[in-house]
Amino acid sequence: MRHRTLKGLIRYTSKKPDRLDEPRGQERFTFTHHTDGAVTLRAICEIEEPNPTVLRDIILSMDPSGAPQDCLLRLTIGDRFMGAGFFRFGADFIECESYGPSIGRISQRVTLDRPIDGFGSHPIAADGYFLGRQDFSVQSRRSFRMYLPSPDHRGASPPLLAPVQMDGLHLGQETVTTPAGSFVCKHMQFIDPGSSGFSADHPLYDLWITDDERALFVKGGVGGYMQTWYELVELSETL
Repeated sequence: MRHRTLKGLIRYTSKKPDRLDEPRGQERFTFTHHTDGAVTLRAICEIEEPNPTVLRDIILSMDPSGAPQDCLLRLTIGDRFMGAGFFRFGADFIECESYGPSIGRISQRVTLDRPIDGFGSHPIAADGYFLGRQDFSVQSRRSFRMYLPSPDHRGASPPLLAPVQMDGLHLGQETVTTPAGSFVCKHMQFIDPGSSGFSADHPLYDLWITDDERALFVKGGVGGYMQTWYELVELSETL
């Protein structure tokens, strides 16, 4: 095959005092880098704690600039089907076709006055890729206009379009070592400006992302009430 493939495993653990460093899930991901510059992310995200459990299947395709093109999502909550959706993106619109037992069949179309900055599909690998691809050369803090398939912090609601506004902060370069290896990373943060559009204020989210064109999430965590930690523990590349 002519495309390049990156595969990895991100381990989810807890930082809550009563569950310190205990496993709480995992994420297997594959990035397919095509010869025309387009990228497709496939991710299976499993959240075991807190209840109810979350199982998310995502296929997100992006153009060479990193802008979303389309996304497929299937969501299982508490081991029960919650919903499935297809999202399509253009320069001046977003379309959603969604179905779930609690919402039935829903079609949405949003007209945009300008392109959005990104689509927050909820995998940790997607968070890293989005933030790692942004340009912070002019200013270290930027505001991003985005849409999500769920305003819930875990993405645990039927797939529907939800607008959000999040800030990104670039804190500098660090070398990070995990079970997957040692990486030169950008230390970055997602910051809720106070009116993000999430179902509740999102706690501070630290990310260490490879400082190269791969923009791979290496480690990070969310504070506040969530107290979660994520770490890249496996990585392979096929040319």
